[in-house]
Amino acid sequence: MRKLALAVVLALAAPSAHAAEPWGLKDEKLVSFKGKVVDVLCTLKGDCPADCGAGKRQLGLVSTEGKLFTASKSNTLFAGAARDLLPWCGKTIEIDGLLIENPAMPILMVQGIRETPDKEFAPTDQFEKDWTAANGKADEWWRADPTVKATLAPNGILGRKDLKWPK
Repeated sequence: MRKLALAVVLALAAPSAHAAEPWGLKDEKLVSFKGKVVDVLCTLKGDCPADCGAGKRQLGLVSTEGKLFTASKSNTLFAGAARDLLPWCGKTIEIDGLLIENPAMPILMVQGIRETPDKEFAPTDQFEKDWTAANGKADEWWRADPTVKATLAPNGILGRKDLKWPK
């Protein structure tokens, strides 16, 4: 009985195998797996520019089981994981994150990347670092982004010039 009690205590006290944080989304599942970083269009259609499209293409991972996952999200709000994955183009890495297992479109949110198991997962925040270096600090980058502002200028938010960003 003491051995069983000790096993339960150790199991409850053991650290999680995942560095990723759950978001409480429907169908979400914490995942960690190894995969080769690929240009998704190259993998699906054979259209393969050098260096996975130099950051202008959708990137993903092909798991060791051969399943393709599109990396749709990073740790930065409203930003994908392409900038974090690009340095690993064609290489095998381990990711940690969330998989939304919606049958219509599975979504992989990559929250951490590491090359070898002896290293810590590095957060996927390269988009935010690059954006801040180019544009300065902003609480909500998508509201301060010059490209977003220029795109919205002719028609306003949701196609209505009378709508403004909330302060």
